[in-house]
Amino acid sequence: MKFNDLNLKSKKAPNRIGRGISAGQGKTAGRGTKGQGARTGSKRRPGFSGGQNPMMQQLPKLPGFKTHKTPAENVTTTELEALKVKTIDPKVLFEHQLISSPYVKVKLLNKAKLSKPLEVNLAAASQSAIYNVEQAGGTFNKTKRTLKPKTKTSAKEE
Repeated sequence: MKFNDLNLKSKKAPNRIGRGISAGQGKTAGRGTKGQGARTGSKRRPGFSGGQNPMMQQLPKLPGFKTHKTPAENVTTTELEALKVKTIDPKVLFEHQLISSPYVKVKLLNKAKLSKPLEVNLAAASQSAIYNVEQAGGTFNKTKRTLKPKTKTSAKEE
């Protein structure tokens, strides 16, 4: 269908505002009585508060911005030394209550020398922690954090 093929009815006539008291929007034409907003050609700038200091000038100015990223949770090499497992990943750390959830980003930090070889699969680690793991005979694999599985909420439960 083309625009010129449309069967349009004639448009309703616009309201003739300010044409007398009996015209519906007459006399003051919905502008109130007197004052800055009643005059023609007057427009207040956005945020104007009638001469009072505007709200955006009253609020304190904060440097930078707030990030919505959740910070990484830290695990140290001394905490890994205490575990009795060979492979370290977020699920293992969550089971041993070292992190709050198996789906958070985890960073390994160096605190003390490792005495046993470990296979570490985490999202991040400091360079000294990676060096420490490799000196003990283990390996560090950088992995992306596992995302929380999406659950389908349905009215019927099967």
